[in-house]
Amino acid sequence: MTAGQAPGTAGRPCGAAREAPGAGEAVHDAASDRVGRVTGHEGPYVRIRPLGGGRAWDATADDLRVLTQDELLSALVAEVNTRSGRRP
Repeated sequence: MTAGQAPGTAGRPCGAAREAPGAGEAVHDAASDRVGRVTGHEGPYVRIRPLGGGRAWDATADDLRVLTQDELLSALVAEVNTRSGRRP
């Protein structure tokens, strides 16, 4: 669980009945099958930037779910391996 995240919400969809994840939350975007951190909100869209930096994209809250700690760690390790030229 990260700061600002309600207990028990990690890994669950952010659906229309729930608020969009807050800035700094690590999320999976089902529409693009990518992970990143929420950087802000604009109307119905959530702005996400890749964990390792790069070009941000927009997603709808319905397509997002907050990553579990295990998923976040795995994604961060994969990013470090990609940068170092190692293969998983």
